[in-house]
Amino acid sequence: MSVSIIRTLAAVGLSAVATLAFAKTTPEQAARLGGPELTPMGAERAGNADGSIPAWDGGVKEFPPGYKVGDRLVDPFKDDKPLFTITAENADQYKEFLSPGQQAMFRRYPDTYKMPVYPTRRSAFLPDSEYALIKEGATSTDLVPGGNGIVNFRAAVPFPIPNEGVEVIWNHITRYRTARGVERRYIQAPVQANGSFSPVLFEEQAMFANRVEGNPNPNRLMVFLQRILAPARLEGDVLLVHENIDQVAEPRSAWIYNAGQRRVRRAPNIAYDGPGTASDGLRTADDLDLYNGAPDRYDWELVGKQELFIPYNAYPLRRGDLKYEDIIKAGHMNPDYLRYEKHRVWVVEAKLKEGARHIYARRTFYVDEDSWQIAVVDHYDGRGELWKLKEGHLVVHYQVGVPWLSTEALHDLNSGRYLVLGLDNEERGYAYDFDYIGSFEDFTPSALRRAGRR
Repeated sequence: MSVSIIRTLAAVGLSAVATLAFAKTTPEQAARLGGPELTPMGAERAGNADGSIPAWDGGVKEFPPGYKVGDRLVDPFKDDKPLFTITAENADQYKEFLSPGQQAMFRRYPDTYKMPVYPTRRSAFLPDSEYALIKEGATSTDLVPGGNGIVNFRAAVPFPIPNEGVEVIWNHITRYRTARGVERRYIQAPVQANGSFSPVLFEEQAMFANRVEGNPNPNRLMVFLQRILAPARLEGDVLLVHENIDQVAEPRSAWIYNAGQRRVRRAPNIAYDGPGTASDGLRTADDLDLYNGAPDRYDWELVGKQELFIPYNAYPLRRGDLKYEDIIKAGHMNPDYLRYEKHRVWVVEAKLKEGARHIYARRTFYVDEDSWQIAVVDHYDGRGELWKLKEGHLVVHYQVGVPWLSTEALHDLNSGRYLVLGLDNEERGYAYDFDYIGSFEDFTPSALRRAGRR
């Protein structure tokens, strides 16, 4: 791993990154964005030495045959065949390109777990208007002292040429998911060791407040509303979150409406290692989206880059002809519908600060260079033992230029249970609305009761 990290860092001129002694991005550095070396997002434009990672050519901007706007996504790479499949028998042969958590999955499920590895398709891209904002903002955006917020925030990727680990994490937190707002429906399913599960159906609305006219709080990054539609025992429960840019000046605020009690209450535990909504204790609040929220409880080290097999172009998981039971199996999702590719990732180590509290004492994040989406996370307990693996299965919504998770899967390597979040196969039509434009009045505590009754 160390060799590949050093080689990759040298290629982008960041070989001394471990010192974390860099200043803000200079105009000369920012000028490299979108040039022959770096993509407009800050990734290496070139492929790797052996050709297993190709050069970035702008992403998958053309619609695949048969796709109509408003319909479910059509897989642009449906004719690809696996190059090879990693199993428990040959996993050691590929361990250089697997995280410790991924390696542990082969030991935990030696008879059933597989990773089909496909040709690498660097499909991620953003609208051209975002590239201009990224280049413009690169020289002005900075961290607040301690890294628990950012100032002069202009673009969805505030640190395209990162100098510190926490900057990589902020790139993930603020990454582009639409210029204004989005609405989506999906299920979350806690899966027992025997494969049984009961799905919970969510509907979410989000507005990226810092980019929407009429934002009542200039420090607001996002407003987020999550409503449970099923099962009946949870129907009508609503979560509201106000997420901020500078979380030193103003931490996250959250409220819950309980439909059974018909009561709105503050929810300070919707953060850090507070229990994730309807997850049967399998995830924490900050596990959603592979990581979210304030980074102040960890020390963040930018280790460098490496090549890793990560879930990518996961269009088979979005097929409308599949049932949830086709995908969700005992121990892990059905490998027949998974796709892994070799990509370069930023590696960030998060270690719990002395005196801080969290059930994860250490986390290792592997962040896709092309999308700034966290792809893989290894979680360690207080004893330093590997505990959980989380993977984000990415797709590109090519009609709007949005790389986003298709599905998240969080595996408890001790209990054999896991959590799947994001599937929408049994929902009718295309479950994402990137034209959603809400009102800030819909994202207030006083509006929660009304939201629960819809």
